[in-house]
Amino acid sequence: MRLDARPSLTERWDALGRPFAHLPRWAAALVLALLAVAMGWSALATAPGDQPERATVAATPATSPKPQDRAKGDMALYARIAARVTAGEGYYSAALDEQRVSNYPTRPFVAVRLPTLAMLQAVIGVDGVRYAQMALVLACLWALNRREAPLAPWPERLGASALLVLGGAAALNPVAGLDHDFSAGLCLTLALLLYRRERWWPALIAAALALAIRELAAPFVLLWLAFALAEQRWREAGAVAALLALFAGGLVLHFAAVEAGRLPSDLASQGWSGLAGYRLSLTALAQLTGLRLLPFSLAAPLAILPLVGWAAIGGRIGLFAMLWFAGLFTMMALFARPENFYWVQLALPAYGIGLAFAPRGLFDLFQSAAGRASRQT
Repeated sequence: MRLDARPSLTERWDALGRPFAHLPRWAAALVLALLAVAMGWSALATAPGDQPERATVAATPATSPKPQDRAKGDMALYARIAARVTAGEGYYSAALDEQRVSNYPTRPFVAVRLPTLAMLQAVIGVDGVRYAQMALVLACLWALNRREAPLAPWPERLGASALLVLGGAAALNPVAGLDHDFSAGLCLTLALLLYRRERWWPALIAAALALAIRELAAPFVLLWLAFALAEQRWREAGAVAALLALFAGGLVLHFAAVEAGRLPSDLASQGWSGLAGYRLSLTALAQLTGLRLLPFSLAAPLAILPLVGWAAIGGRIGLFAMLWFAGLFTMMALFARPENFYWVQLALPAYGIGLAFAPRGLFDLFQSAAGRASRQT
C-alpha cells in the first residue's frame, strides 16, 4: 500500500519501456564497448586446464571440485542421508555421521545442509522430489506465459519458453532429486516469474521454499525487501521481512542442532574467501548449462548475453533480475572457492531465459549508438 501518489523509482523505470532505447549515443556506445571487452576477456580468461570438467548432472552442493566427483561423492552422500532419514533416523544424526565418515566438514554449521530436502525425500522419495521439480518447471512455464502485461512479444516468449524447458530438463536426471541448489533455483525462478504488484504472495511462497532448501537464496529475498521498501509497499515489505525473520529463527535452530551433534574431531570448512573473480561464474554457466555443448571460447562469451537480455526487457522484472544475477555473480566472485561453482545453479533456469531477450537488447543498443530511436514493442 502506497501513502502517496508519486511514482517510485521502479515505476519510473517501468515507464521507460525498453531502457536501452533511451540511452544517449555516447552511453550506448560505451555499453557496447564494455560488452565487447567483457566477451573478449571471457573467451580468453580461463585456460582449459582451469575449467571444471563438463557436468553430467545438474549442479549440486559439493566439496569436491569436479562435477563427476560430485555425482559420485556428494550425490552419494545425500542419497545415504536420505535413506537413513527415510528409515526413521533423525536428520542431524544421519547427516553428521555420514559427513564425518566421508571426510566432509561439519563446521561451520552451514557446511551441513538444511534438513528440508531430506525430510521431503523421506516423505515422497527422491523420485518424488524429481517429479516435484518437473512440476515446478511447468509452473514456471505457465507463469512466464500468463502475465497480464506480456513479458515480451510472442517470438521472444516462445524462445524464452524453450530455454526454460531446456534449463529445467535437468530434472530428468535420476539424481536431480538430491540436488539442493537446483531445487532452490527452480523455486527462485518461479518466484521471479510469479511476482505481480497486486498479487505478490504466491511469489513469496516460492521464495520461502527456496530459503527452506538453501540458505544462499537469502540475497534474493533481501533484494525483494529493498524493492518493496523503495516502492513504499509496506504490507509487502512487512511480509518479506517476516519471512526473513522466520528464516533467521530457522537458522538458529539449525545451528543449535548441528552444534549439539558435532564432535571436536570433525573437519572444518576451508571458508569462503576464494576471490575467484567473475570467471568462476562464467565458467560454471558455460559448463553447467546447454552451453557446455559448445567450445568454451564461444560458450563463455554467450554466457554474458542473458544479463544483457534481462536488462533490456525493462520493467520491474527486468531490473530485479539484472540486479539479482549481477549480485549473485559478484558474491561468487568474492566468496566462492573454485569448487563452489555449483552456486550458479541458484540463478538457473531463470538466467538462461534472458538469452531470448538479448537480440532486442543488442538491437536497441546499436540503434541508440547510431542515434536512431528504437521502435517500442
